[in-house]
Amino acid sequence: MDERRRQVFVLHATAGNVFANENSQGEALLKLIPVLDLRGGLVVHARRGKRSAYRPVKTCLCRGSHPLDLCRGLLRLYAFTTIYIADIDSIEGTGVNDDTITELHTAFPHVEFWVDAGLSSDVARDWLQCHEGCFVLGSESQIQTEDVTEFAVGEKEGEIDRVILSLDFGAEAFLGPRELFSETRSWPQRVIVMTLARVGAREGPDYGRLAHIVSRAGDREVIAAGGVRDGDDLNRLRDMGVAGVLLASALFDGRIGEAEITNFCGAQRQG
Repeated sequence: MDERRRQVFVLHATAGNVFANENSQGEALLKLIPVLDLRGGLVVHARRGKRSAYRPVKTCLCRGSHPLDLCRGLLRLYAFTTIYIADIDSIEGTGVNDDTITELHTAFPHVEFWVDAGLSSDVARDWLQCHEGCFVLGSESQIQTEDVTEFAVGEKEGEIDRVILSLDFGAEAFLGPRELFSETRSWPQRVIVMTLARVGAREGPDYGRLAHIVSRAGDREVIAAGGVRDGDDLNRLRDMGVAGVLLASALFDGRIGEAEITNFCGAQRQG
């Protein structure tokens, strides 16, 4: 493995926990990041970005769909250090799940939560001052690129490590200002490629789009989101230079279980 590939797969340190960047066979690891989509204080099952149709999740990991119970179930499966939260109510402008997110921070202080609340970059600094975790800038919620670029170049100490860009795509088109997609100088160190039309669809990741963005991302970490079905998808994503993956459906229904997780993340489990 050449040095550039090795650096791409060095996993981000969170709350003092760092995974090794290779397994015992010398293969590069892939950061697996569970997803909690919150609506009305419950975890819902996201499908194809059609948010009005999201319903409370049913999973083998816990009874019911309460976020704390599901988070405990995930951590019994594996000692994940990062969990992605989408506040669907906030994204749709119908409410917020701040109390639930605060409960998750309190109950699981060792986990770094990445939060997408559908907020624009002009309120990011206020959010960072008032909240724990990392702020996800979803491109679909942005109007301009200037403030995003400020985070990318790290104009204020400490902010650059807590801001993540999500490049959001519908079935075909990019969602957000075109400059945010075309000008890589606006991208921070971690970039999610979110193909909403493939979320929960069991159709596989958008490999072509991911390959294109990996080729443009330089030394940034590219995180795939949408469509992952099984270990074969994880293998292919790792081999093409993707650093991490957001996972929901495949974890909730057991298609990706303890064996696959251990293979890609190493043999670290919740005590």
